[in-house]
Parts: sequence; structure tokens; C-alpha cells
Amino acid sequence: MADNTFRPGYYIEVEGFIPVDCKAFTINLGTDDNNYVLHFNPRFDTNGDIRKIVLNTKVDGVWGDGKTESFFPFQEGSNTKVSFTFEEDKIIIQLPTGNPLSFPVRSPITGIPYLAVKNLHLKSVIVN
Repeated sequence: MADNTFRPGYYIEVEGFIPVDCKAFTINLGTDDNNYVLHFNPRFDTNGDIRKIVLNTKVDGVWGDGKTESFFPFQEGSNTKVSFTFEEDKIIIQLPTGNPLSFPVRSPITGIPYLAVKNLHLKSVIVN
């Protein structure tokens, strides 16, 4: 990826440590801080969600309709690894355990140049 853009057919693997007092962490993929193709937000206990994964988009600073997953393989005070595979019309999310999740690409995009991680002590990012 000479231009550092995440394109269809590529995957990103994010590995990190979840702090002991973590309420939630986020991994955002998009074009900038106002435009997310995918907002991946495991919530231990925040915004009324307990042990849920919230998936969403953000376009020009406006949030889309979120999707909530009840399967929650994350534990405070432990390491985790999540990977994202970008397909033409969806992003496949492989969690540490369990079946993969799928989230639709809601607006046309040919590449994702932006990755932001919050409240996760980043250990590595691998792009293939």
C-alpha cells in the first residue's frame, strides 16, 4: 500500500491491550475524523450499553443508524486482536473468538486512508 490506503481485498489487524478500567474502546476506519466507513465500538459499560459492540458510520460529522451486537469476547485488563477485511460492499470483522461480523459499506468508497484507535493501548497494526 504505497499510498497508505486500505482498499478492497486488503485487511487490517489491530492488536492492543484493553485497560483494566476501560468503559469502551473504538477503532475507526474512514477518510477523516468526520467520515467513518466503520465505527467499531466495544462497550463494557457506557452510554447505556453493557457488554455490547456498536457498529456505525459517520458522514460529514453525522452518525448513521447504529447496529448493536451482543456477542462480546473482550475482557478488561487483557490483550485483544481484531481484524477488518475490506470487500467492495462490506467490511468483515474478525473478533478474537466466534464467527465474523459483517458491516455494509453504506456509501461508495474506493479506499480508506484513515485509522484511529481510542482507549486501546496499541501494540501493533498489520496491513495486508
